Amino acid sequence: MEKHNLTMLDEFILMGITDHSELQVPLFALLLIIYMISVVGNLGMIILTKTDSKLQTPMYFFLRHLAVTDLGYSTTVGPKMLVNFVVDENTISYYFCATQLDFFLIFIILILSAMSYDRYVAICNPLLYTVIMSQRVCWVLVVIPYLYSMFVSLLVTITIFNLSFCGCNVIRHFYRDCLPLLSLFCSDTNEIELIILISAAFDLISSLLIVIFSYLFIFITILRMKSAEGRHKALSTCGSHLTVVVVFYGTLIFMYVQPKSSHSFHTDKVASIFYTLVIPMLNPLIYSLRNKDVKYGLHKTWKKISNIFSTV
Repeated sequence: MEKHNLTMLDEFILMGITDHSELQVPLFALLLIIYMISVVGNLGMIILTKTDSKLQTPMYFFLRHLAVTDLGYSTTVGPKMLVNFVVDENTISYYFCATQLDFFLIFIILILSAMSYDRYVAICNPLLYTVIMSQRVCWVLVVIPYLYSMFVSLLVTITIFNLSFCGCNVIRHFYRDCLPLLSLFCSDTNEIELIILISAAFDLISSLLIVIFSYLFIFITILRMKSAEGRHKALSTCGSHLTVVVVFYGTLIFMYVQPKSSHSFHTDKVASIFYTLVIPMLNPLIYSLRNKDVKYGLHKTWKKISNIFSTV
């Protein structure tokens, strides 16, 4: 196989989000605000769940790693996308393109399924919760998805960038996703398409099944509760996570399960913005607004910061 993709093609041109010049400024302002809220919210959630003594439970351990992944893939995409609004030509080097794709795939790990299992144990086996959800088990449930995600990201990235490009370097997207890159190849893409299809299907189906079965058992347990107060408490415990699950998987299903005839680059771009920037912004807001412990921790932290500044 010729390696002219490594010698002749040294950069790509991104088409960006829109060609309409009148939309550039408002879109830049809107997406900058969304990205900044995402960074502040997720960084705040990471720091809060790490330092607050009341938030040292398995649920907040998984929430911290959800914030890490949200911050990771939004930062992989967000800054470069925002820079593209203010430069004349949206170019990206060959190696930076490969690096961005690799890191983007690494951070797309499915922590929500581990969080679903945590909620299942907390509600269905409350007396054994601390025994089952030990620190060792929590780390296993996080490390395995990280290792799997790193393996898949390296496999996909190495396979893609060992293929031969046709000479065209225009990517019809605002970041380096797998599908827009496939249209630039002269080589046979059946192998990489099969790898992407199998890994995406496995990720979506396996994680979604874990979520569905976890909540099936949770709802059965809740229905068997005789106390209305107990049912309300159990539902409120799952409320934030269930909201995040619906938003996340709803977006994924819209992006990847709809028929090819209804696909367009414009709708894919909108869905990608929602997936890469809006959801990472929403997740810390959902958990902070619906969780009493998080709100109490935020209030306590803000009070400490205020006291420090008042004494200066």
